[in-house]
Amino acid sequence: MSDTPPRNNTHCSIPDDPDQSTYRFIIVAAKRARQLQGGHRSVLPSSSVKKSTVIAMEEARRGLVKYEIQNEAIMVEDVPEAEQF
Repeated sequence: MSDTPPRNNTHCSIPDDPDQSTYRFIIVAAKRARQLQGGHRSVLPSSSVKKSTVIAMEEARRGLVKYEIQNEAIMVEDVPEAEQF
């Protein structure tokens, strides 16, 4: 009988992801970072200059990035202007 502890990947998972998939977190954060590099504004208040990848990972970790899975591809939705800080 194996008593394996649960995976502790909360630092790299999306809160509303039932599978707690690290792969999904990386894809969502990468796509969000690409949006930020393309000129989209962050939904986090910026207290200092950070790289877009760091901002994207923090947004994904907090559940601020909306995404959906279509035909086994993850699509990251744009953040509407009203929700930006």
